[in-house]
Amino acid sequence: MSAESTPEPVISEPGETGPRKGGKGRRRKARSRSRKALLVTAWTVAGVVVLGGAGFGYVYFKLNGNIKSVDIDQALGNDRPRKIDNGSENILVLGSDSRSGSNKKLGGGVDDGSARSDTAMIVHVYEGHKKASVVSIPRDTLIDRPACTDSKGTAHAAVSGAMFNESYGTGGAACAVKTVESITGIRMDHYLEVDFAGFQKLIDGLGGVPVTTTRSIDDPNSHLTLQAGTHTLDGQQALGLVRTRHGVGDGSDLGRIQLQQAFVKALLNQVKNVGVFSNPKKLYDLADTATKTVTTDSDLGSVNSLIDFADGLKGISTKHMTMVTMPVQYDPADPNRVLVEKTKARLVWDALKNDQPIPKAATEGTATGEAKDVVSG
Repeated sequence: MSAESTPEPVISEPGETGPRKGGKGRRRKARSRSRKALLVTAWTVAGVVVLGGAGFGYVYFKLNGNIKSVDIDQALGNDRPRKIDNGSENILVLGSDSRSGSNKKLGGGVDDGSARSDTAMIVHVYEGHKKASVVSIPRDTLIDRPACTDSKGTAHAAVSGAMFNESYGTGGAACAVKTVESITGIRMDHYLEVDFAGFQKLIDGLGGVPVTTTRSIDDPNSHLTLQAGTHTLDGQQALGLVRTRHGVGDGSDLGRIQLQQAFVKALLNQVKNVGVFSNPKKLYDLADTATKTVTTDSDLGSVNSLIDFADGLKGISTKHMTMVTMPVQYDPADPNRVLVEKTKARLVWDALKNDQPIPKAATEGTATGEAKDVVSG
């Protein structure tokens, strides 16, 4: 994949949203600390919940009371893609970059009471639940945001040329789901949202995540300094890794996505390998943290539902997981932004609709970052 025919990407300010603006093909320095949120995939959150969900009454009700949920179906009504009953599932997983509460202590940003979807991945679980494809959506993608109604009943008008992550900032989970369904033509069966303060605690609770870096990474914006080599990242370092965009590669959001995808695989391997079943307190602590960290759609808004959901995912390993970025090209009018490569993106969405593997042709020749293979788990 390449973007040789497009201008070099210019870096947008963290948290920046809004319609398209003109710009020159020079990368500008970030003026504030990174406001990156962190993705915990469906397997990580739901898998940890499974560990703690088998306790007695107090434990169950305590964990159940931790879970926050949003009624996506009620907010969006019937104006949605039809549900495809072929045994597959589509889950929208978002990382929220809210700077309020404990998240504010993690560095950078202003507590303005708002939040944005800093990280977005569509997780497609194939029939049989033995393999999955994950499609990352760059936050800087310019899209036509559809009209939507948020979970509080407030209507938001359609906007053309808006950044993708503005959808969540405007109307929360419901508008984020509506936007993804508008882009893809695929109904999202479930929704999972994670904040990065809770994620840091999860990583520390797991005892860290082993990774190997092929290059040194030094990014003061994300508070991360790593020499090339093997490391066991604690929660703060893990946050720094998935938030960095200036410490390695071309400084683009696309490169950051490559780091995130590599870390997610390392994290999933650690979740499967860590020995928590023999330690009841560790089991409970992880489950308590996980259920406080996640916001779900109402269908997953209980411990029992998450246990059932996780049980259907436990057979998927990283060896049977394909991770790609939605096909895009840099915007010639503003290299801070990317545009959907619609013809190639259609190959991705059609594959998922038909429960088929994503063809290699879908991502060939599209824009990409320069951080591939920098991190492995």
